[in-house]
Amino acid sequence: MTSIAVIAHQQKTLGGGLPELRQLLTDRGFSQPLWYEVPKSRKAPAMARKAVEKGADLLLLWGGDGTVQRCIDEVAGADVVVAIIPAGTANLLATNLGVPHDLAAAVDIALYGARRRLDVGVVNGERFAVMAGAGFDAIMMQEADGGLKDRFGRLAYVWTGARATQAEPVKMSIKVDGTPWFKDKATCLLLGNMGTLSGGLTAFPQARPDDGQLEIGVVTAEGPVEWARVLTRLATGHAERSKLVRTTRGRKVDVKLGRAMPYELDGGARPAKKRLQAKIKPGAITVCVPEANNR
Repeated sequence: MTSIAVIAHQQKTLGGGLPELRQLLTDRGFSQPLWYEVPKSRKAPAMARKAVEKGADLLLLWGGDGTVQRCIDEVAGADVVVAIIPAGTANLLATNLGVPHDLAAAVDIALYGARRRLDVGVVNGERFAVMAGAGFDAIMMQEADGGLKDRFGRLAYVWTGARATQAEPVKMSIKVDGTPWFKDKATCLLLGNMGTLSGGLTAFPQARPDDGQLEIGVVTAEGPVEWARVLTRLATGHAERSKLVRTTRGRKVDVKLGRAMPYELDGGARPAKKRLQAKIKPGAITVCVPEANNR
């Protein structure tokens, strides 16, 4: 018998909100799930851990990318299945998995959909499911996190992205699987477990979240004009064709930065660091996906 727990960010909404979620679960025979509501995403991991300790084997994560990332960081490796109820702004993991922005459909995928084992990336000891980055990407996310995202939704990324194009390049020394790969100035570093960014832009079209590899990309664009060229390539799914982009793949990545820079994990800003150490953890989490995406 499946034991369900709901971990819900109180400030996020989808469809008829949490009352509708309760009713949908009741209608499907789950009238008494473990239920935890949190005011901030950083409070969610403790509730996820408590739910697993109480015997839950299916976690429904109601919230945005921050809630999802923090819970996955907490329960990766545990004997539990994670389902995404995409109540956030960007919903990166839900988008990459094909989970629709529809409450009833997301609940049905959680209860009756396929289960897929996925890798997770790890940066400086913290896990992520979709994407990590420093430079342009992280600056955009950090500024959007300052309240703009709550007020303007996806439009916040347009505003902060325009400002981030003015960032100065920084020296980066990058080793991939122990071998020097890049040593030059750049304005963005991306580490991808999956391929799609906010706004539906495709950074890594060949990415697979179950192949035991991290996708690695560096952008050397400077200023709005060059960034416009890169973003145009991203919009068509061919960023790797740009002379301002370099990509590779690997299991371990060691990045030394010329100055401390903020970085992001699945859209969540993290404090500035001068070194990032990343790796892939194969098959670390099981997630609920539509039947069509179980491959």
